[in-house]
This record gives sequence, C-alpha cells and structure tokens, in this order.
Amino acid sequence: MFREENTMEEKYEDLAAYLESVIDIVKHMGLKVISMKERHVKLLMPLQKNINHVGSMYAGSLFTLGEIMGGAIFFASFDIGQYYPLVKEVQIRYRKPALTDITVEATLSEDRVEQILKEIEEKGKADFNLDLELIDANREVVSLMQGIWQGRKNNKNLSS
Repeated sequence: MFREENTMEEKYEDLAAYLESVIDIVKHMGLKVISMKERHVKLLMPLQKNINHVGSMYAGSLFTLGEIMGGAIFFASFDIGQYYPLVKEVQIRYRKPALTDITVEATLSEDRVEQILKEIEEKGKADFNLDLELIDANREVVSLMQGIWQGRKNNKNLSS
C-alpha cells in the first residue's frame, strides 16, 4: 500500500467520506480519498477486494477509480450546493496488469475552474476534460483514461 502524507484539508473531510461511501459498490471496492485540497484530489483503489480471476486488479475497479475522479475533482473545485458533475464519456486503455494498490491524481488550475464556472453560469452547464494516469506502487502507469465530465447548475429542473 502507498504511504502518503495526509494532505486532507479539514473542509474536505466530510466530502471525502461521502465519496468513499455514497455508492455501495465503490464502498465495497474500498476506494479511499487519500488527498483532497482546493482543486486537487488523489484517490486510491486497494488491490484487496478487487482481485480478478488471474490475480490482478479487476478492470472494472480500475475504470471506477478513474471515473469517480471526475466527480471528486469537481467537488474539490466547485460549490456542490450550487453545481453538480455528470460523466459524459470515458475511454480507458489498460496497459499492464495492476498487481498493487492503484492511485490516480487530478488537479484543475484556477483559470480552468473560472472558465468552467463562467460557462455554467452562462449556459447552465459546461464540459471539462481529464487525462488520467492510474499508477501502481512502483510508480508504473497501468492504465490511461481520458474523459469528458460536465458541470451543471443545480436547479429544480435536472432533466435538461
């Protein structure tokens, strides 16, 4: 398992606990938020509970780790009382078997957050892209993910 310095900002502790437990399957997989601060998140998926039939991490667990990052980085960057994220499209490339715990890290720049926020305020929604590397305990990239998530203004009409 990775040894990480605790870089959890206090204001994100409840949100991290929420991300780890709100979706039953994610809770069962054991996903952990190991770092969360303004516009930055690092997540960990443990190998334990996610081992497939050949002894490596299950592909769906790797996908889940990357997919949930879109929501996690959104939560660390925007007021979730006013805005919420959705996933639009995700592609993953499995490069090598994941034989250890896996981490993924994402950061949004202040400028990018301002651009997204401006578009959400003007149009009610805005897309944002993430290019992610899923990394093993040896610092090897085991999977690459590219995705498009969308931030939306939280209002009573969520069907648009």
